[in-house]
Amino acid sequence: MNYIFWCDILGTIVFAISGVLLASKKEMDPIGALVLGVITAIGGGTIRDIILNHGPIFWVTDSTDLWVAIITSLLSMLLIRYSSATKYPKWLMPVLDAIGLAVFVGIGVNKAIASEVNGLVMICMGVLTGVGGGILRDVLARDIPMVFRTDIYATACLIGGAMHVMSYLCLSLPIDIATLLGIITTLTIRLLAIYWHLKLPVVVAKKHNANHN
Repeated sequence: MNYIFWCDILGTIVFAISGVLLASKKEMDPIGALVLGVITAIGGGTIRDIILNHGPIFWVTDSTDLWVAIITSLLSMLLIRYSSATKYPKWLMPVLDAIGLAVFVGIGVNKAIASEVNGLVMICMGVLTGVGGGILRDVLARDIPMVFRTDIYATACLIGGAMHVMSYLCLSLPIDIATLLGIITTLTIRLLAIYWHLKLPVVVAKKHNANHN
């Protein structure tokens, strides 16, 4: 599954950039921007490996993702600092983010499968790998995490992770095929949500009339 490796690298790059962009918006110093970029990129997988007790954390045994996150964060800071205007299509970052998200979910589910946990935990680990870094980023920046707002983000991870797990456990498909189905499902839902501006309803308590007769 060589495509998984390169999509993982792409996701790491995009997530790191999103962390640095938020740090810039919050007017953080270079250390803050670096921390936010790296945590966004590798935070979800780190939490996953701790929960699963899956030996050393993934970036300890293979530091490729860590180096990619660090280098991307540093380059992003330089571009933001010294470029008067970085022009790119508005759709580019959300689409790249969707690709990275879908792959991260697939990697998370496969890590859980390797740990021989039950199906529900597999799905949870997929979702956590996809959204965990973004949650840490937003919490550190004192924002409400995007996955807790109305965007169809974690929902896409949940459905894609479930497709991955059911394809493997219930349909007994090969792991490569199950992974690809899960990734395509997550990516398709997320891209449709972006294109059609789909959102979940807001949970709001019903207002009661304060006037009583």
